[in-house]
Amino acid sequence: MSDRYQLLYDGDCPLCSREVLMLHRRNPDAIEAVDIMAEDFDSAAYGLTAEQVRAALYGIKPDGTMTVGMASLREAYRLAGRGWLIGWTGWWPARPLSDGFYRWFARNRMGISRALGRAEDCDEHCGV
Repeated sequence: MSDRYQLLYDGDCPLCSREVLMLHRRNPDAIEAVDIMAEDFDSAAYGLTAEQVRAALYGIKPDGTMTVGMASLREAYRLAGRGWLIGWTGWWPARPLSDGFYRWFARNRMGISRALGRAEDCDEHCGV
């Protein structure tokens, strides 16, 4: 178990990498970025399947508590000192909308990256 908040992110997704690494750089003592696409990554070590970690952003707090999706982003932004930017996404009625948008984004992240010119070659990953 780590003494930092671990964010399990898709290192092949340009948008995901940029966001998570920015958060990590803001507070590397509190946030650890873990690339799920790294050759040595083992999802089972976190009690998850490869399909689960590819479907959403997971975060693991130092006490072992797990967050998923927007809850992971809200926690990471809080730890990075920027919680005020997205904290509102946890309040009603924004929460169900932002959580739903996150699920849509996660399913379409590589296609969105390509459409925004962020992915040179995402053909093998698009539609993940």
